[in-house]
Amino acid sequence: MSLREAKTLYGSDVDANDQREAFRSGNVPVAVYGLGKMGLPLAAVYAETCGNVVGADIDPEVVAAINRGDCHVKREPGLPELVSETVESGALRAVESPTKAAHEAAIHVVIVPTPITDSNEPDLAILQSVAEAIAEGLEPGDLVVVECTVPPGTTRDELLPLLERESGLSREEFGVAVCPERTASGRALEDIRGAYPKVVGGVDDESTRVAELVYGELTDNDVIPVPNATTAEAVKVFEGVYRDVNIALANELAKIADDAGISVNGAIETANTQPFCDIHKPGPGVGGHCIPYYPYFLVEQFDAEFPLLRTAREVNDSMPAFTVEKTAELLAEEGKPVSDSRVLVLGLTYRPGVEETRATPAKPICADLTERGAEVFAVDPMLDDISGFDATNVALESLGEYEFDAAILVTNHDEFAGIDWAGFDPMVVVDGRDALDLSWSNHRVYTIGGD
Repeated sequence: MSLREAKTLYGSDVDANDQREAFRSGNVPVAVYGLGKMGLPLAAVYAETCGNVVGADIDPEVVAAINRGDCHVKREPGLPELVSETVESGALRAVESPTKAAHEAAIHVVIVPTPITDSNEPDLAILQSVAEAIAEGLEPGDLVVVECTVPPGTTRDELLPLLERESGLSREEFGVAVCPERTASGRALEDIRGAYPKVVGGVDDESTRVAELVYGELTDNDVIPVPNATTAEAVKVFEGVYRDVNIALANELAKIADDAGISVNGAIETANTQPFCDIHKPGPGVGGHCIPYYPYFLVEQFDAEFPLLRTAREVNDSMPAFTVEKTAELLAEEGKPVSDSRVLVLGLTYRPGVEETRATPAKPICADLTERGAEVFAVDPMLDDISGFDATNVALESLGEYEFDAAILVTNHDEFAGIDWAGFDPMVVVDGRDALDLSWSNHRVYTIGGD
């Protein structure tokens, strides 16, 4: 095996076992672009596998922290230890310049945010910027891997032509594959190492082959090759769209709980004992950087009406207003106008244990309450700064010093289990997550979906 063959995998006629050994031994250098909540765990797993990874991130504080062996991603089991170990051994290091990383790598793994604009159009500006940097260092035999979620067709129609144009290489000289992340915060290492099968799809058969070989070394689970990059992109988008539509169904059902006189939550739980039924749970809204965005990766990309996807988005986007309206109704029944009420919002991040507020339902809930004249307070153990919310920040340990007329559970952080509900005067409590058992108390509790 020649030196050049040892350093690249795409287009190599070297035996597959020798290629795997070249990758695992560090002869095939890897760059991971984006060292955030998903990118840093991915870079760390690559580093523990091949021992030769450079991570690129434009945030100098993130780069400095990683090079010290510190982990800036919170509440990710095992990640601080893995980052420390891989940095100390020299397997992982970080740079601020994506272009510098590109010149050092033969495998380029992109895992950067792909949000939507205010007009709900996919915003691929960060991905395009990183691709331009990669192109500056792209060499024959390199492989570019897209782990971030993009509209189906993006790699084929936009990314590949950009890489060809900016690198000056011909189509046959390098590989591009989509290997979408299937990872959740709080369990990233477990997921990357093999909680679920890994999906890979390339712009050509050779790209798929190399991606399958590489991820076969990273994961203990199966690697599923799909026909092409667009199919791999669609797999990830479809996963998110399914969840959005399913949650919308649960939310629609939850709204009939009062009129039907039943616990919709209980009915859903029982219905799900049938193997062909898997209805998700209702709640005060859908947040995060994934589920609320992915429907628009289809709606804005293709010439189709998508009435189901649009309706699901409307239903889920309506839940913060539904939550506030229920709070106002219950307060009114207690003889207290919402405009003269002190309301506590429990949880501002979009899911428990995650320091992420993008598209969180807590934001419109706080804004709606404030617009109605309520005095709004909020507590979230994950956040020190809540300046983007229409609420007064309250420390969890200080809750007993305040009086509230109502409380809304938006995000069920583990820390909330220690709240002394008996210490509060009777008040309205809206449980958005079916997580509270206050049947022993004098509080008036309304659970979205019914008790």
